[in-house]
Amino acid sequence: MIHHPCTSRIIAPSLLAADWSRLPDECSRAIRAGADWLHCDVMDGHFVDNITFGPQFVECLSKTNDIFLDVHLMIERPDHFLPRFIKAGADGITIHVEAPHDVAETLRRIRAARCQAGLSLRPETDFSAVIPYLDQIDLLLVMTVVPGFGGQPLIPATLETVRAAKLYREKHGLSYHIEVDGGITQETAIDATAAGANVLVAGSSLFGATDMGAAITAMRMV
Repeated sequence: MIHHPCTSRIIAPSLLAADWSRLPDECSRAIRAGADWLHCDVMDGHFVDNITFGPQFVECLSKTNDIFLDVHLMIERPDHFLPRFIKAGADGITIHVEAPHDVAETLRRIRAARCQAGLSLRPETDFSAVIPYLDQIDLLLVMTVVPGFGGQPLIPATLETVRAAKLYREKHGLSYHIEVDGGITQETAIDATAAGANVLVAGSSLFGATDMGAAITAMRMV
């Protein structure tokens, strides 16, 4: 279930900002509002300084919703935990280039499981770190805040990485999505899409909106 082409606008509300005490309702609200994907931030308290949820959470989402589950593994050993998230029903799995694992092999295993293969980099990581893998991915996730917590403002310098990713994709005839996550609002979405992003992960600005449908529509149109 891989979404192409890379030029299509995709809105992925981040469940990190949802009301977890009403999770089924929150997922339904996002889907009714027009979300394309649901974004799931998995944090282990080691790779980032926060703990969120694991495979059982993703499995619950998969069993109760038919929407594309965009699972972002902000964890120390994505290679070790990968089979559990595949089994849980993740449609897309994004790993970090900075994590201690064989990046190419982990990406190969994601593709072999017929999942969308994503690669992410932190704001402080140079774009050159992901270049060896760009012909092996369906999606590049540029973190536009320091990963770990929601509600942070977008770091403007990260949009240079988005621009570099777009230029590289065009120069080498590749087709990966460029996703941004962190501080994405109606205002910052304008700059992010202008830089080359086509997948917008937004938490507080969507789940906190009075009218989520209107917020998603507006974000899709910028």
